[in-house]
Amino acid sequence: MNKAQLIQAVAKTTGNRAQAADAVEAALDAIVRAVAAGEVVSVTGFGSLTPQVRQARTARNPQTGEPVEIAERRVVKFRPGARFQDLVAGRRAMPESGNCIQKDPKTPKVAHP
Repeated sequence: MNKAQLIQAVAKTTGNRAQAADAVEAALDAIVRAVAAGEVVSVTGFGSLTPQVRQARTARNPQTGEPVEIAERRVVKFRPGARFQDLVAGRRAMPESGNCIQKDPKTPKVAHP
């Protein structure tokens, strides 16, 4: 799914493509800005985006075998949420409708006599 397809899927729920495009753009912009600023973005049921620093290191050129210095750099790591992993792995059934990453409703506690 690309961004245009994501906007189209959101538009099915909102009923308005312009509003869906604005919502998707705003959400993605907020996520990118937060992670770039060094914050962890965590969406319950979906996953976490974490900025990390990869230390400088020495690698080898596979063609020549010569050492090559690789500078320190910042990367983004994504860790999917447990519900997301369960849906992808087939350990949990995909709901027919509604939000698939929303928590299950709590079951009422039954008093034991």
